[in-house]
Amino acid sequence: MPKIRIKYFTDKIEKLKYIDGKSDWIDLRCAEEITLKQGEFKLIPLGVAMQLPAGYEAHVVPRSSTFKNFGVIQTNHCGVIDESYSGDNDQWYMPVLAVRDTQIHVNDRICQFRIFEHQPVIEFDETDHLDGVDRGGFGSTGKA
Repeated sequence: MPKIRIKYFTDKIEKLKYIDGKSDWIDLRCAEEITLKQGEFKLIPLGVAMQLPAGYEAHVVPRSSTFKNFGVIQTNHCGVIDESYSGDNDQWYMPVLAVRDTQIHVNDRICQFRIFEHQPVIEFDETDHLDGVDRGGFGSTGKA
């Protein structure tokens, strides 16, 4: 089982925990009081830094309720944090854009992460034709 060393920047957020059987994603929480006006950008501090196992990266994405509850969208849509971002001051953040005036409070569950092994080294083999069945182009699945 991979182990992750974690540093907390505040004692005002709940400690991270893996909930076996519920989801592979682990919730991250807002580490300070945030007030945003519509159209404002902010890096939301998540109050943690982690030392991921060698060969792993973390993917950080909004929770399914983030937009509904807070009116923000994650500007990079999926944050990727590799194992080299592991210094004492390498706090994790969620970059957001507010689509309405909003407040996010300390300890609010704002996003989630999980870890993945790095993609293996791949080689591209250029060709003029592919052998798969043509599905009709982007967004065409299931349409007559």
